[in-house]
Amino acid sequence: MFSIIKTGGKQILIKKDDVIFIEKIEGKKGDEVSFDQVLMHDNKIGKPFLDGVKISGVIEKQGKQKKIVVYRHNAKSTHKRKYGHRQPYTRVKITGAKG
Repeated sequence: MFSIIKTGGKQILIKKDDVIFIEKIEGKKGDEVSFDQVLMHDNKIGKPFLDGVKISGVIEKQGKQKKIVVYRHNAKSTHKRKYGHRQPYTRVKITGAKG
């Protein structure tokens, strides 16, 4: 079966033993995490969340994605700006569901 959780402002479809990349959350490698904002689990749909259902996982890595280059240019002027951005993420392995 699968579940849908909400984390980092996004909704993610997960199954047991999936590895997901989410917005950075607090914790170190090997720490247990729990997601309590479950929108759907075993064909039960919440309004908006299911009560008493939690999805558990283990943090595998804290890191940053590849750099993207943002280049801004205003036409008809000499104003130019170039900068980069690396989004932090957390890699989580889903271990199971409770509830």
